[in-house]
Amino acid sequence: MSVPYFQAMQTPTPHRAHSAGPRPPLTRPSLRHPEGFVFAPETLTWLSGLVLALSTFMSWYSGSGGPQLVLSVIGWHTGLIGQIVFFLGLAVLVLVALRVFGIALPPSLPESLIVIGIGVLATILVLVRLIWIPDQFLPANGRGIGIWIALLASFGVIAAGLIEASEEV
Repeated sequence: MSVPYFQAMQTPTPHRAHSAGPRPPLTRPSLRHPEGFVFAPETLTWLSGLVLALSTFMSWYSGSGGPQLVLSVIGWHTGLIGQIVFFLGLAVLVLVALRVFGIALPPSLPESLIVIGIGVLATILVLVRLIWIPDQFLPANGRGIGIWIALLASFGVIAAGLIEASEEV
């Protein structure tokens, strides 16, 4: 009696369910993140605004006037520009607080556009202080870490506004 080594076998065909209607359209990818995500646009907005406001209390200029003298000038003491940068960061925080408490701005004035405008203005002011050091701070002719943090925070405010604007579309 001979038993075939390989038996003939038929592969089953997969059962395909036929749908009655057309396929649903593909959804557009979104930058929306689940609630509580660290880098959500709202989080990036308030975090950048907070860092921008706090950076004015960090060293913007530093230098030495001699062997025993080390000089550091914080952003608040650089004049009106440093104080305006502080209030711009505070304005971003106020916008976020308004949104949290349910106070909406008029539809003709989108919040993302205001955030972008604040970020651009803060970037211009920080760049002015980065390029031009007032003569009254001449022994402090080097740039401190605070002015670089302020520049990065102003870029963060712009990025947060752009991400919010892309989600509104």
